[in-house]
Amino acid sequence: MRLILFFYFVSITASFAQSSGSSLPYKELPKPPEHYNSGTVAARMLDGLGFRFYWATEGLRESDLAFKPGEDARTSLETIQHIFGMSYIILNVAEKKPTHFPQPDENLSFAQIRETTLRNIQKASAIIAKANLDDLAQHPMIFESNSGSAEYPFWNLVNGPISDCLWHVGQVVTFRRSSGNPFNSKVSVLSGQVRE
Repeated sequence: MRLILFFYFVSITASFAQSSGSSLPYKELPKPPEHYNSGTVAARMLDGLGFRFYWATEGLRESDLAFKPGEDARTSLETIQHIFGMSYIILNVAEKKPTHFPQPDENLSFAQIRETTLRNIQKASAIIAKANLDDLAQHPMIFESNSGSAEYPFWNLVNGPISDCLWHVGQVVTFRRSSGNPFNSKVSVLSGQVRE
């Protein structure tokens, strides 16, 4: 009986930890690779994106998500949804899959969007880290829609969706500051850790 109660307690605790967000990747940057190559460098860029996205979106309130700097601008939530969509492009490139447009509209909560985005980035990083220079050439960015398809080399993923995500993460940080909930000042994007 004690063994059954123990497993029940462990499963309840694990379930709570997952729902509270403590199991999300990128609260801290993972340990860097031991060697430099094209795959590990590209993966580290993704890890940096994941770390910044984690902290840019940590602790956002409904008022933060609804904030936008002007009538023609996106809200913070709309900006995060845009990053979410690009995280699928990044993962598809890593998995050598095409991205299909239009993508299905999934009515997910902010917490679900945040978690999926972080996990997409983490999965893509793990795959890309194992790639070498020749392998990256085998990871094109392919878009497919009813009107046709287009293919771009891996380079375009770097200067397109990855850079675009970093750009928009910076916007989320600025927006949350403007809505009165600034980025945690203990987070060091240089070290990839949170200062005590």
